[in-house]
Amino acid sequence: MSLKKVNTVLAAVLTLFVLYLGLSFILAPEMSTPGVGLPTWPDGDGGGLLVMKGIREFSMGLVIAVLLVTGHRRALGLVLLMEAVAPFGDVINVLAHHGSVAAAFGIHGLTSAVIAICGLLFLRETSSRPDTSAPAPDAQPA
Repeated sequence: MSLKKVNTVLAAVLTLFVLYLGLSFILAPEMSTPGVGLPTWPDGDGGGLLVMKGIREFSMGLVIAVLLVTGHRRALGLVLLMEAVAPFGDVINVLAHHGSVAAAFGIHGLTSAVIAICGLLFLRETSSRPDTSAPAPDAQPA
């Protein structure tokens, strides 16, 4: 299987996963919260922050989907590297709020790493095209 096909499948799976996460936080934040490693449900109207997280996730998924569907593969690689910052921020957030270390690194850290690796694979795919600008060396007999 070619690198392009592998990258396309990875990006499609990543898109569906991120869209699912976003929708789950938008539609049922109280059900989604235990899975992110934070120790407690927010007091007062703090649940709105979780809906904001859902909107962030959903919009990130839409960006990935649009770039994938339109064939902007190099831009997709760069965007994936940029988007890897968000789950890394979630690692810091969970740890700062005395959440689960295992969830911080096992969920968010791993997600950040997978997104970054996907981005690097897209960049490798788009930079591995043969260079046709240099002329072939002349073969001269010795």
